[in-house]
Amino acid sequence: MAERAAAHALQAERDGRLSPQVFEAIRDAGFARHFVPARWGGAEGGFDAFLTAVAEVGREDPSAAWCAAIASALGRYAAFLPEDGQRAVWEAGPDALVVGALVPGGEATAASGGWVLRGRWPYVSGIHASDRALLAARVPAEGGGEEVRFLLVPRSSYRIEETWRTVGMRGTGSDTLVLEETFVPREHSFVNDDLLSGREPGTAPGCFTVPLRNVGGLTFAGPVLGAARGALEAWSRSAKRRRSGSGGALDLVLARSAAETDAAELLLSRVARDADRGGLQDEWDGARGQRDQAVAVDLLVGAVNRLMRTGGTGALHRDEDLQRFWRDANAGAAHAVLQWEPAARRFAAASLARSEAASPPARP
Repeated sequence: MAERAAAHALQAERDGRLSPQVFEAIRDAGFARHFVPARWGGAEGGFDAFLTAVAEVGREDPSAAWCAAIASALGRYAAFLPEDGQRAVWEAGPDALVVGALVPGGEATAASGGWVLRGRWPYVSGIHASDRALLAARVPAEGGGEEVRFLLVPRSSYRIEETWRTVGMRGTGSDTLVLEETFVPREHSFVNDDLLSGREPGTAPGCFTVPLRNVGGLTFAGPVLGAARGALEAWSRSAKRRRSGSGGALDLVLARSAAETDAAELLLSRVARDADRGGLQDEWDGARGQRDQAVAVDLLVGAVNRLMRTGGTGALHRDEDLQRFWRDANAGAAHAVLQWEPAARRFAAASLARSEAASPPARP
């Protein structure tokens, strides 16, 4: 898959979306079925293998890695649907490409047995090859008020408005989904809180029991890790010609950037392995996991930016790999789930609460 993505990377940048051949490679490589329940033919895979595979694709094309990661992650989300909804997605096989919008949008009105949904959802990565979409929306709740649900809609019910005109991650084709009035039965939806909290441990395979925010950053950090690896390789090819006249300065750049990339990978791998072992269930472990995902991406962006500053004038050419990895890494790091401040505040609160709980009671 990485080889096929590399062959089509420049064209994906120009087209603003991946080629059909790369989307087929995503299916063939098993990304769509990675987290799909085994009873539908899926792999019920782990987060460590997921991270490794996404990063490997990202070394060649971070946009392809991003769409591959989305394909896997949305397969995990779809497993929270009731039985009838899962059947609609996977009855024909486990390789359906599901895309999604996590930020509530559109408008939902109550109807017998479900809701009528319509509206617009921007930034839907991989939408051009999608089979179905899971859309977050605020819907009327039983007993009054509203609740956020994910609602499943088929490809035939939505159209695509091309709005993705960015400087980075161009090939993800993250355009806007436009939905006309569509009836969605209750069995084709699930409450957002189910995904946020995860299934009860022991009631489902481990990949479905991890709360979303404890691992959600891996979906987007994996492509950034791949971009950093690709940037190191692209920079090194150029540095071989320039090293003799640098007075050793390029050696320092390479060593620092490679070390930071390795450190970021170790942090992300620890999160993934902890998730696979069921170790991200309590608040402190989850907060540390979120912290590690955010700080790892900061390290990766710092390493890539250093490489770009020292890449020479040739690296600025629009068809050069280094500047593409640089743009993609910075664009990927801008995702909301990878921001440092909320991760840091959550970790600090969890750590202080843990310390207070462990402190002996004050003497009278």
